[in-house]
Amino acid sequence: MAASEPVPVMRASIVECWVFRATPANGVEILLGRRASHRIFPGLWQCVTGRVEPGERVPMAALREVREETGLGEAEIEAFYDLDQIAPLYNEASDGVTFSAIFAVRVRPDAEARPSHEHDAQRWVPAPEVPAIAVWPAYAESVRRITEVLADPARERWFRLDAEGRRVARLPSA
Repeated sequence: MAASEPVPVMRASIVECWVFRATPANGVEILLGRRASHRIFPGLWQCVTGRVEPGERVPMAALREVREETGLGEAEIEAFYDLDQIAPLYNEASDGVTFSAIFAVRVRPDAEARPSHEHDAQRWVPAPEVPAIAVWPAYAESVRRITEVLADPARERWFRLDAEGRRVARLPSA
């Protein structure tokens, strides 16, 4: 493809954002929320999820959803990451496929979340236990990327985003 040709883009309409922390006692813990009984998939344990609003950049939707669903914000977030992962999902309403872009935020070890109206419970779960609780197969891959890739300082920096949702490693060095 010539440099002047536009690159085809498939825009995600949904975001997933894994909130995790590293604790001395339990290692990496992942925050899971249980979907409230009035929502689709009631009782399902999951990461933070939500729709991208019109005009909103996809990474910024992930941070917004984290604030809305957990109450965690700038004061608690230590790092923001693009997991370089997407998930195609069948959408019954449109009888089509939609895409979810997947992100992660590392929060302070003492960070505590509060559930929103979308969840009736939240809990920190040791990373190895998450795939047995959060049933979607793609979730196991997200947890693997957090525990293996983001735990490696030599690789972690390539996935880090700034507060505007841009890859830090992509920016020219000053």
